[in-house]
Amino acid sequence: MPWFRNVTTFLIGAALVAGTWAAPALAQDKLKVVASFSILADLARNVGGERVEVATLVGPGGDAHVFQPTPADARKLGEAKVVVVNGLKLEGWFGRLVKSSGAKAAIVEASRGVKALRSEESPGHDHGHDHGHGGLDPHAWQDVRNAKIYVANIRDAFVKADPAGQGTYEVNAKAYTEALDALDAEIRAAVARIPAERRKVITSHDAFRYFEAAYGLDFIAPQGVSTETEASAKAVGRIIQQIKREKVPAVFVETITDQRLIERIAKETGAKIGETVYSDALSGAEGPAGTYIDMMRHNIRAFSAALSS
Repeated sequence: MPWFRNVTTFLIGAALVAGTWAAPALAQDKLKVVASFSILADLARNVGGERVEVATLVGPGGDAHVFQPTPADARKLGEAKVVVVNGLKLEGWFGRLVKSSGAKAAIVEASRGVKALRSEESPGHDHGHDHGHGGLDPHAWQDVRNAKIYVANIRDAFVKADPAGQGTYEVNAKAYTEALDALDAEIRAAVARIPAERRKVITSHDAFRYFEAAYGLDFIAPQGVSTETEASAKAVGRIIQQIKREKVPAVFVETITDQRLIERIAKETGAKIGETVYSDALSGAEGPAGTYIDMMRHNIRAFSAALSS
């Protein structure tokens, strides 16, 4: 029956043509998301999977405290359907960027629902200054339990913007939350192996207060919660005396700060400089902290190696 073969050939050909057109159509239909900095971008990708296209304003190795948006960043925001920010006054520049971009995107504060710490509670620097964050410490992601809150907020924002993807977002968020639970347990076990009298950490930037509250390491920093703030001579002197008095074994420099301050403290106290740690930004994909989970795992291994020996 030639006519049947002709119809069959036509239908197969039509299906193939439709398939070649469907792929780019699906790509164009991806939910466009902008994350304010690299850690949030990684969380968004884990929740969104193949349904989202995530752009980042402050990329790996960047410092969200001192970021200066460009016209290209305004264009990214203008094209987005969802924008993920940390909140807790981390992105002081964000309001100006939204105004200049004319963005109409849904804006989700990933930290909504987190029990925020006050920056003036942080040890190791002069009190009475909020370091540009309205008195709040914005580094809530340093407690993995807070990262789970971030994930839930991102999931809900994606579902609202793209209801058809609800099942995907919920499955992805659940799987990632289970991975975060495992990470949290891993960190707690690592800290438990560090002798109690050695659980003191000197870092160059006061970004680990949430880690301290959650996991029991004592963090001391000469610089405030914002890298815009210069450490005072008084604060540095006080920390040097504390290191000598309490025999703090190691000091750490972060990727987004000037390591000369930590080198000075190490030289004057004899404390060893531990492996570089990551606080506010991921490394590049090829580095040791290419994802949020990799970052947290790298940091606890660095702390453990320096404090346990």
